[in-house]
Amino acid sequence: MSVEKRPNGKWRARVRDASGRELARHFDRKVDAVRWETGARSSMARGDWIDPSRAKVTVGTWAEQWMTSQVQLKPSTRARYQVALRRQVLPSWSSTPLASVTFVGVGSWVQRLAASGLAPATIRYAHRVFSLVLAHAVDDGRISRNPAHRVRLPRVVSEEPVFLDHDQVAQLAEACGRYRLLVRFLAYTGLRWGEASALRVSRLDLTKRRVNVAVAYSEVSGKLIEGTPKSHQRRSVPVARFLVDELTTHIAGKPRDALVFTSPKGGPLRNTNFRPRVFQPAAVSLGLGDLTPHDLRHTAANLAVAAGANVKAVQRMLGHASASMTLDVYAGLFGDDLDAVADALDEAVAGRTADRKRTDDRGPDEEHR
Repeated sequence: MSVEKRPNGKWRARVRDASGRELARHFDRKVDAVRWETGARSSMARGDWIDPSRAKVTVGTWAEQWMTSQVQLKPSTRARYQVALRRQVLPSWSSTPLASVTFVGVGSWVQRLAASGLAPATIRYAHRVFSLVLAHAVDDGRISRNPAHRVRLPRVVSEEPVFLDHDQVAQLAEACGRYRLLVRFLAYTGLRWGEASALRVSRLDLTKRRVNVAVAYSEVSGKLIEGTPKSHQRRSVPVARFLVDELTTHIAGKPRDALVFTSPKGGPLRNTNFRPRVFQPAAVSLGLGDLTPHDLRHTAANLAVAAGANVKAVQRMLGHASASMTLDVYAGLFGDDLDAVADALDEAVAGRTADRKRTDDRGPDEEHR
């Protein structure tokens, strides 16, 4: 046992790690020194020993290192992470050593954010980013577990998606003037704004009635950046026949690398301009309130389901990573399918009941003739 009393009355416990480096801690009581030394040896034997000195780095320093290592992030995602760190995480945790971050401490931080009036979705996002920073520290062997794991978070009450019918889409398109085709295109293809605004003529295959979605714009700090679609999912989206002729006329004479939809001056469309200057006034004039261009994506899903599209078709059309994601958002649209299942079960049970009743009515003697 490497526990000894020092001249100053303290008890020193010593162990050596796998590299042969000596690690020591001092305690007021021998029992505490023995407990630490025994625990350290057991951890080393199991292979989960954490050198306390590696957890002295502060959250602020480690968060900066973590951000640098996230080379896979899209610019828009990186910007959102940085905002969450700057506004919600680092003001409370920047100077705190990783070793001092506790489950209770993270829970108290979440409570303070909630008490400040911050939206539940914002709190959950900030917690997610902080948890990713701490998970990176676990992976690097600086802390043994993630103290943000399983912390209770405020519930987010999701707003019901807004769906327009065919007549409302037509009225909104007319109210948007020169952008009527764009509105109809969004409402019947379900492309995200960034995908539609980055769409180039070469990605339209009007002979096969398809849109090949491969790139998307994201606006970061006032700059448009062209990248891959959300979830990096390329996809082919069907184009209704009634849109083909309009699109053919719209792109006539444009080079293949030209944008399909542009601003009045010919540059890329920005939602930050289009929405307040064109879309919102048109929506308000029709009594559609706070409608957004993204609601046209919801509308496309609704109209597709109403036309007979199944979950898998809607998933592929919208570019969701899985059918379950589609159902998470649009489960209510598939109610008719569920009703059909219930009706089929009713018919099956009713048939069995009728058969049993006919057998009972015949009686035992008649049944064996």
